[in-house]
Amino acid sequence: MTTSVPLPAPRLSLRDAVGFLAKQGLLRETIHGNDWSLDIAALPNMDFDAISYDSRTVTASTLLFCKGAFKGEYLTAANACDLSCYVAETPYDEAADAWGIIVTDVRKAMALLSARFYGNPERKMVIIGITGTKGKTTTAYYTHAILNRWTKGHTAILSSEADCLDGEHWIPSDLTTPESLDLFHLMREALDNGMTYLVMEISSQAYKVNRVYGITYDIGAFLNISPDHISPIEHPTFEDYFYCKRRLVVHSKRAVINAALGWKTTLVEQTAQLAGTPYTTFSMDSSVTADVLGSLGISGSAHFRSFSQNVDLGTYHLAMDGDFNYDNALAAVSIALVAGVAPDDQDALHAFESVSIPGRMQRFDMPDGVIAYVDYAHNYISLKSLLEYVRGQEPNARITIVTGTAGGKAIDRRAGLAKAASENADCFILTQEDSDFEDVHAINDEIQRYVTNPALDVRQIYGHGREDAIREAFRLASKDQQDNERVNVVLVIGKGDEDWVKIKGKHVPVRSDIDIVSRLAAGERG
Repeated sequence: MTTSVPLPAPRLSLRDAVGFLAKQGLLRETIHGNDWSLDIAALPNMDFDAISYDSRTVTASTLLFCKGAFKGEYLTAANACDLSCYVAETPYDEAADAWGIIVTDVRKAMALLSARFYGNPERKMVIIGITGTKGKTTTAYYTHAILNRWTKGHTAILSSEADCLDGEHWIPSDLTTPESLDLFHLMREALDNGMTYLVMEISSQAYKVNRVYGITYDIGAFLNISPDHISPIEHPTFEDYFYCKRRLVVHSKRAVINAALGWKTTLVEQTAQLAGTPYTTFSMDSSVTADVLGSLGISGSAHFRSFSQNVDLGTYHLAMDGDFNYDNALAAVSIALVAGVAPDDQDALHAFESVSIPGRMQRFDMPDGVIAYVDYAHNYISLKSLLEYVRGQEPNARITIVTGTAGGKAIDRRAGLAKAASENADCFILTQEDSDFEDVHAINDEIQRYVTNPALDVRQIYGHGREDAIREAFRLASKDQQDNERVNVVLVIGKGDEDWVKIKGKHVPVRSDIDIVSRLAAGERG
């Protein structure tokens, strides 16, 4: 294990920033009025004690990054605060009387300078990155539980659900992988809190837009891959999505790879081989050769065995429903073994068994006998896995799905949700989701057009966020259960415990799925 080393207060000088970017091949020139130069020695002595990409938050000693769809008019507020320097791909000398560091790629520059500003905290902890189309959050939580027990409370986690920077307290998060500036700030905070290990989810967008540029992971885990996030503003093709996912393996010292992915596993392994990254594999499928192998058990348990070490790792029982969570558990155990946890440290290796995540495979037994699950399933593969699990538990149940899908991105999910529902559901209720700048009715009309099962009861219900749709789903399920004397299961998916929907770029407060279903389970009516 590493030891925590106190770092000096974050600080960066103009000369250091420009010289560093020049060495990285990112510098074009510095600009101040009519003075264009590459002479680092001629730059003024200027220190920054803060960095930001929000022009509304700057002070005279803030280095501002102008990224994305930045406009010169945004500098009005910054000028009022005596902005002294900015980093951008284009000059804003007419909008700001400040030094401009002009670079070839502002996102790469922001990532590298943020790491440098915060003292390169990523080099002073063991960093574990986890990627995959599904299961990232659960695997990250499981891995964190094992390592936090093993390190005696010195493991941090960054996830799409919540962050823990001191091994104990949790705070909500906004993105699967934060912007690079925020990411290094969080890493620095974790390091200052004495953390020696950090587990984090890595999205495909993290590599697509250089949020993790310059980071080398001690361990990179690749869980699975299926089409997702395919849209004009995310990934134009599945090839691009898969390529971005595989970047984690390239930028890791060691890799942990799911062996049960067919030709996709071969490509991930080839990526590791070309990058010179040693890797270990795992699989729940006993027919697949893997270094760490688990065989699925029965009655809500699974038995894991490490073939590479010829060690029986014991039987595991999870607090979260879903056979697919044993895949996540095996991935977490595999990561922990690669990280150095001893195979006979049963206390650490079983630490995740009691882990539950709000809004993920959360089961509710309703007063009238209807069974409910609230989950974040949001694409074909995750909904298909959830439906297969429910069918395995209740083969003759009538299954209702309540969902929507996001606007402006991942448009492939629309066909995927319809396909999964057509294959294995009885009622499909479409409602509000994060429609953003798209019309929610148009989104749901598109989903409905992809439905191929004529027997599937499809409805669109709106009102009070998602609440009216959820209540109607349970009313219909209760009625069918009484009329036909069969089990009914309602799956409320996509939003979990999020208490907002995104409309026209803003978070609009609503009651969360968890809150609504919890109240119904407690007997609330009307």
